[in-house]
Amino acid sequence: MKKLCVLLVAATRLASADETSLEPEPLVPPPPVQQFEAEPVRDGAILGISLGFAGVLGLIISTGEVHPQQVAPDFDIGNLLAIDRGAVTQTIDPNAARRSDYALYAALAWAVADPILSAERTGSVQAGIVDGVIYAESLSITWGVTNLAKISVRRPRPIEYQQALQHIQATDTDSSASFFSGHASTCAAVTATATYLAFARAPHTARPWITLIVGTALTAFASYERVRSGAHFPTDVIAGALAGGGVGVLVTHFHRAESNKQRPMWIGFAPEASGASGGALALGGSW
Repeated sequence: MKKLCVLLVAATRLASADETSLEPEPLVPPPPVQQFEAEPVRDGAILGISLGFAGVLGLIISTGEVHPQQVAPDFDIGNLLAIDRGAVTQTIDPNAARRSDYALYAALAWAVADPILSAERTGSVQAGIVDGVIYAESLSITWGVTNLAKISVRRPRPIEYQQALQHIQATDTDSSASFFSGHASTCAAVTATATYLAFARAPHTARPWITLIVGTALTAFASYERVRSGAHFPTDVIAGALAGGGVGVLVTHFHRAESNKQRPMWIGFAPEASGASGGALALGGSW
């Protein structure tokens, strides 16, 4: 009787093993890693247009041919937005402009270093080149948008309001280039680009969060120093940070290499449930 029970148990286990072996084991896909791509013609055209546009606008601003806005000596500061009034009544820090330049240089240095680090981390020179193209486009488009806003709005800088009270007139176009801040927009563009890439490449690590915190702090520092230098109002640096951050996110997002670009159609076969014969053929796609 004991031997019969052992044989029955063994037969049951073999039957279970046979039934299980008929079921295909699903493959567990590896964790997805977002890839980015660059296309020479498209990205070359974007870089050429944005750099040319920004460069020409920058030259026009530097010539002084566009007459600056003049602030009336009896201008009522109360007409300014409440958040901006302190920029006119403050005591300007003469060293603040230099400190804001240091923050700008740090952001630009990171835009150069990060693609090199990406190439080393991934072991692919192509990844570094693509990242470099993304940073270049983010910065060039941000530069063009910033110069366009400056020459279109022609908002006097806070220091011009103080000089107007002393009956000192503005003489160059740059004195009316307060809106919006190029330092803030550039730092924000680099921060947004670096953060997007970090979250895509290392989503479950501390790296993207550190990138976001450090970049935001650097942008905030540059913005604060620009206000302290009398070069910008608070609304100028806020608008600049929003514009630069938006450009950085959009440019990086448009360079995503989606999987359906490589596989627009696929065919799959799935067996029927246990106990049934045959299977199901599926055709799918994305257009």
